[in-house]
Amino acid sequence: MPDIHFDRYYRYDDLTRLLHTYAAEYPQLVQVESIGQSHEGRDIWLATVTATATGPADEKPALWIDGNIHASEVSPASACLYFIDWLTKGYGQDIAITDVLDSRAFYICPRINPDGAEWALADRPKIIRSSTRPYPYDEEPIDGLAQEDMDGDGRILFMRIPDPNGGWKVSSDEPRLLVRREPDESGGQYYRVLPEGRIENYDGVTIQMQRPKEGLDLNRNFPMEWRTEGEQPGAGPFPASEPEVRAVVHFIAAHPNITGGVAFHTFGGVLLRPFSTHPDDDMPAEDLWAFQKIGAKGKALTGYPAVSVYHEFRYHPKEVITGVLDDWLYDHVGVFSWTVEIWSPQRQAGISEYKFIDWFREHPFADDLKLLAWSDEKLDGQGYVDWYPFEHPQLGSVELGGWDGQLVFRNPPPQHLEAELALFPRWLLWHLAISPRLELLEASAMPLGDGAHRVRLVVHNSGWLPSYVTKKAMQRKVVRGVVAEIELPEGAALATGKAREELGQLEGRAYQASAPMGWTADATDDRLKVEWVVVAPEGGMVKLLARHPRAGMVRAAVTLV
Repeated sequence: MPDIHFDRYYRYDDLTRLLHTYAAEYPQLVQVESIGQSHEGRDIWLATVTATATGPADEKPALWIDGNIHASEVSPASACLYFIDWLTKGYGQDIAITDVLDSRAFYICPRINPDGAEWALADRPKIIRSSTRPYPYDEEPIDGLAQEDMDGDGRILFMRIPDPNGGWKVSSDEPRLLVRREPDESGGQYYRVLPEGRIENYDGVTIQMQRPKEGLDLNRNFPMEWRTEGEQPGAGPFPASEPEVRAVVHFIAAHPNITGGVAFHTFGGVLLRPFSTHPDDDMPAEDLWAFQKIGAKGKALTGYPAVSVYHEFRYHPKEVITGVLDDWLYDHVGVFSWTVEIWSPQRQAGISEYKFIDWFREHPFADDLKLLAWSDEKLDGQGYVDWYPFEHPQLGSVELGGWDGQLVFRNPPPQHLEAELALFPRWLLWHLAISPRLELLEASAMPLGDGAHRVRLVVHNSGWLPSYVTKKAMQRKVVRGVVAEIELPEGAALATGKAREELGQLEGRAYQASAPMGWTADATDDRLKVEWVVVAPEGGMVKLLARHPRAGMVRAAVTLV
C-alpha cells in the first residue's frame, strides 16, 4: 500500500513517488502519465482511474479533476491524492465506487503548477500567485516591499510599525488583536501594518508593495473571454500561452469523453460555478437548473454552499475575472464545471453566515474574537502569533506577528487536513455517476428469406444527464450525436441502411418534473433504434457498434442463420 499520510503536504518528488506507487499497486485501476512540462521542466502528472477490465478510459464518460494551479494552494493537490486513495481502496468493497469505475473514468491532475508549489513548500517559502516564469518583464524589481520570511522561522507574518497616521490600534477587548481606528479618532497609539518583508531602495519615507517579478496567474490564461494584461493582470501574452495551461487545454480538447470538471482551489469553503462574467439570465435555463441540482447535492454532501461566481463571489462589484478554467470548460467545452474553494477558517470558528470575499472588507469584531479563540484552542495558539520585537534592516525596530496566513487561511492546518479532504469524494463520485451512459437494449437479427436478414440495434442513455450534457454544448455545436456502425461478414452486403450513420442525441432524466402530473409524458427521447437489411447467403456474424463522444461505446455481435 502507498505510504501516504494526510496530515502533511507533499513536495514534488514525494508527489511523483506516490502517484507512481498507486499505478504500481493498482495497475488494473490507475495509470499515470505526464501531460506536459512546467516552465521549470517538471512533469505535470495525470492519473487516469478506471477499471480497465471493463474497457479503456477513452470509451467511457469521464470527469476531469485538478488542483494546485495557484502556487500556495497546496491542499488541492492533497484533495486529489485523497480521492485517488479513496477510489483504489474502495473498489470492489463499495458498490457505488465499483459501479462508477466499471462504467466511467476519472482524469485527475493533482498539481497543475508544480513549480509554484515547490516555492510555497520550501523550508523558507516564497509565496507567489502562480507560475514562476517572470512576467510581464524579465527583470528584477528594484523598489518596494517584497514579502519574505525575514527572521527565518518559516512563516511570513505581518509587521506593525508605530505611526501617528496608522489605521490600526490595539483592541481594548483583546490586546493581541488590532482593530480599525475610528474615522474621527486622534491622539492615541496607532500602527501601520505591512506584510513581513524587505524593502528595496527604501528612501526612509514611502513604502509601496513591490510588484512581483512572477506576475502570472495561470487561472486567467484559459481561452474563455481572455483579456490582455491591461484588462486582466496576470493573464499572459495570449490564451494558453503558458505550458501548464496549454497542457491542460490540449488534454481536455483531446478527450471528448469528459463530461464535467472540478478544479480545487483555496479558500472559502464554497462550491463556485460559472459564469464569472455574466448573470444567470444569460445561461440556458436547463443548464442553470442542472447546475443548481448538482450544487444542491454538493452542499448536502460537503456542507459547502454552491454559488454563482458572478452573483456571489466577486472581488469587486464593478469587476469580473476572465480566462478561468471552469468558465472555459462550461462555455467552450460545454460541460458542467466547478471551482471548489477548500477550507473555511470562519466556519471552523463558528462563523456560519458570512459572504466569502465581502467578509474581508467588512465583518464584526466578534468574528475576530471567535477566530482567535479557535486558534488558541485548536491550533495551540500558532494561528495567531502574538507580536514580538524584530530589528528590521530598513525600518529598524518593528514588531512581527498577527495571523499566519499560510497556516490558517491559504490551506487547512495539517492536523485538520484529512477531515476537510474527506468531505469531497462522495460528491465527486456522484458528479460522474450522473453522466450520460450509452447502454445496449437490443441487438438482433431476423431472417427475411432468400439470405436476407433484418438486423436491429437499440441503445439508450441510462444516465441522468443528456448525451450532449449541456445546452451550451448544443449552442456551440461541439458534440456529435450517437454514431451507429455495422461490420459485415465476408460475402455479405447491405440492402438497406448505411455502414455508418449519425443518429442524433439522447435525452436523460435531468429535466423531469418533480411529480408526474400536469403535462407529464415520458417520451422515449432517451432511446434510439437503427435497422439494416443484410443479404448474407452464407450467414455469418455481424458486428454492431454504437458510440457517443460523451456517453461511451457499446459493442454487440449477432449471428445470421
